[in-house]
Amino acid sequence: MPRRARGEELRRNRPLERIKIFLFILIGVGALGLLYPPHSLADIYKYVDKDGVIHFSNVPTNGEWKLIIKEKRVQFNLGQDFEKYDAEIWKASQRYSVDYNLVRAVIKAESNFNPKAVSRAGARGLMQLMPQTATLLQVSDSFHPDQNIDGGVRYLRYLLNLFNDNLSLALAAYNAGENAVFRYRGIPPYQETQTYVQRVLQYFQKYSRESRSPAQPSNSEN
Repeated sequence: MPRRARGEELRRNRPLERIKIFLFILIGVGALGLLYPPHSLADIYKYVDKDGVIHFSNVPTNGEWKLIIKEKRVQFNLGQDFEKYDAEIWKASQRYSVDYNLVRAVIKAESNFNPKAVSRAGARGLMQLMPQTATLLQVSDSFHPDQNIDGGVRYLRYLLNLFNDNLSLALAAYNAGENAVFRYRGIPPYQETQTYVQRVLQYFQKYSRESRSPAQPSNSEN
């Protein structure tokens, strides 16, 4: 095909190619929204250079870039989520004599108060019960907040008794298993477990300093 004819063909197809590119960018942005949390996205800008080539970027370098996709800023309000299960936490903490703020700290570290959380290892729910642990605790549905909290606090009480109320060892056992704590005669040398214990203790101290009283259920158990 002669050069001029090929140029005419390219110019005729250029709008179509631009649409394809634009759709590709839109699809890419949508995919990013599934892979990353909303705050990792960014506005998309377009720039057409002197040769008619379209450029896309999320970092405009001058005033010639035009905004074409505005990121939707989503404001997350997790305040209610952190208080949503207070009544259940309070009841279980009273039932098994485990500090209310300690239970909150464990849930915060384990699932960030997400009742549908599932770890890579298969732990489930607010207090991240492994299936075999849930079975031993007679928890039929780990995604049910009441059942999960009751089972998790009961298990925590067991570990506190097992390690003579040594909180650090009980937390280490909650994360790595009691056998690992016995094997190493202390907190296992696992980075994950050591970080977990420190994180829970920090949350525990933070919650204990708060003046807010727990939301006690109206039909408190005696």
